[in-house]
Amino acid sequence: MLYAYAFISKYDIERKIIMNVFLYIIIFIMGTLFGSFYSLAVYRIPKKIDIIHKHSFCPNCGHKLKFWELIPVLSYVFLGAKCKKCNTKIRPRYFILEILSGCTFVLIAYCLKINTYNLNLSNIIRFAFIILYLVCIFIIAGIDKDERKIEKSVLYYGIMVSCMYIIYLCIMGHNTSIYRYVMYLVTFIILLIIDTEYQIRTAKQNYLIETLILILVMIVNSTEFVSIASIFVVLVSILLTRTIYYLKNSLNKHKKEHKDLNQLHKFAYLLTIANVIILIGQMRVYY
Repeated sequence: MLYAYAFISKYDIERKIIMNVFLYIIIFIMGTLFGSFYSLAVYRIPKKIDIIHKHSFCPNCGHKLKFWELIPVLSYVFLGAKCKKCNTKIRPRYFILEILSGCTFVLIAYCLKINTYNLNLSNIIRFAFIILYLVCIFIIAGIDKDERKIEKSVLYYGIMVSCMYIIYLCIMGHNTSIYRYVMYLVTFIILLIIDTEYQIRTAKQNYLIETLILILVMIVNSTEFVSIASIFVVLVSILLTRTIYYLKNSLNKHKKEHKDLNQLHKFAYLLTIANVIILIGQMRVYY
């Protein structure tokens, strides 16, 4: 009897492990799909190319990619990291981003302690909101890294996700103060009015105002502590980088470096990276 019970327990544990491994493989694949979408969005949005209806194509020759050329990670390997038609090399950043995105999804699911036996509605919704938030900040990070600008349409998407999350928290009553979130919504409106007025008067985007809106999106979706910690880490890293730069220039009198430090320190890019890392760290401790 005891042997039979032990056998059943061992079988049940093995079955749980197999099912959880299968679940996390699905989550990883989902993450790579999102990673592929990030790459597409970062390339197309600044160029005002449709990211939904227009078929994927090679940026060099315009070759429309077939289904098997769009499989995240695997297509890059099987195609030998080059376009099938024009043989143009595919940048490794696409492959790396897909892998990192898949790993990030798995890490978030693990930190939330998601498994096949606690896939309740609350966990799924929490995970979904984090993913929607990551879509916003990853695309913002990619565009800021390439262009040093915060794309307004992506920022509006982030505000929409924030508003949805606020409504969800208030409806579910997760120990939240409605007055606190009303204050955030009012701040969103004020910043958007200031930003719109500035753009109408100057026909330019204001990086500072858009960064403040981004920080507010981060506060709503990743808590005040994570957002403040992210800002602190980025400011310290920028201060250290600038100090090293000036020291190198002062010591090396014959060959001075001349860099545009504003281009070097893409604040939104650094802020989003710090935010994701600290958010995952906090989830690991909290959950």
